[in-house]
Amino acid sequence: MSWIDGTVGTGERGFDVDQTNHSVVVGERVVVKWLTPPVPLPAPAPDMFAHLTSVGFTATATPYAALSRRADDGSEMLLALVTAYLPEARDGWEWCVDEAVSFGTSFAADLGALSADLHAAMATPSATFPDPVRTAEGPWSLRAGEALEEALALTDGEDGEWLAAHAGALRAGLAPLAAAGATPLIRIHGDLHVGQMLRWRDGYAVIDFDGNPTVADAAPFQPAARDLAQLTTSLEHVGQVAVRRRDADPAMIAEWAVAARATLESAYSDRLAELGHAGLLDRSLLRPFEIEQECRELVYAARHLPRWRYAPMGVLRSRYR
Repeated sequence: MSWIDGTVGTGERGFDVDQTNHSVVVGERVVVKWLTPPVPLPAPAPDMFAHLTSVGFTATATPYAALSRRADDGSEMLLALVTAYLPEARDGWEWCVDEAVSFGTSFAADLGALSADLHAAMATPSATFPDPVRTAEGPWSLRAGEALEEALALTDGEDGEWLAAHAGALRAGLAPLAAAGATPLIRIHGDLHVGQMLRWRDGYAVIDFDGNPTVADAAPFQPAARDLAQLTTSLEHVGQVAVRRRDADPAMIAEWAVAARATLESAYSDRLAELGHAGLLDRSLLRPFEIEQECRELVYAARHLPRWRYAPMGVLRSRYR
């Protein structure tokens, strides 16, 4: 029996995966993830596991059990989740940085197809989740605008000055959200970045269906573009990590990020179409959601992990010269 912390590896951005949670590997067969503190039910993960199992999605650590406790007042708290142990697993903040340094991009096709498989599974109705619904408008523009204003208020120094000077361009980049038409809503992962993509002995697996710990009261049903935007921005963050931590050439990394993103997005779209779910992705939302995600990264850095600010700022500076 051995203990591992809530971050699967030691990658640069492992901070956003429940640092206070602890996992126990039992006999290299199962992983018991203890939630510290326990979370009130209903919680995202048990419902997600139930749904994905019912529709036959297997590209994750097989869920076995959820342990809960009923309080005297009748409320129920989720204490732990039990899933399969994945041998030789490494998260994307480790293996993907290696790919960036070596200019490897073939992995991105696998991640794109896996993400499409996940979204198609989420869009398949079950006793847990309904058919995708379409909304004529959502609170996307308001939420993104608030994220930008918060990032502007919390980012200081030279970075803050740069951000303020480019605030107009960033607001313009968010504008398509206000004009968005009807788009399908599905149950999304909510925190889909490379750190949630394990490379293990038998391939890739997506993990951690606990929702985004940095966004309070996030709606569980959102456009698929929200997940995809977070995943693509995380590729660019990987590139920033490679430059800072591995002395990779910035120009080479910039080319790598463009190639990896294009490969991932193409594989994602192709697999969605193959599965009969091409309509799930509203491309008009993708780039604005990416800008919003970078703003949220800045907010999180300001509040919890100042050393991480270099990554979202590096991405924004590369986009808005």
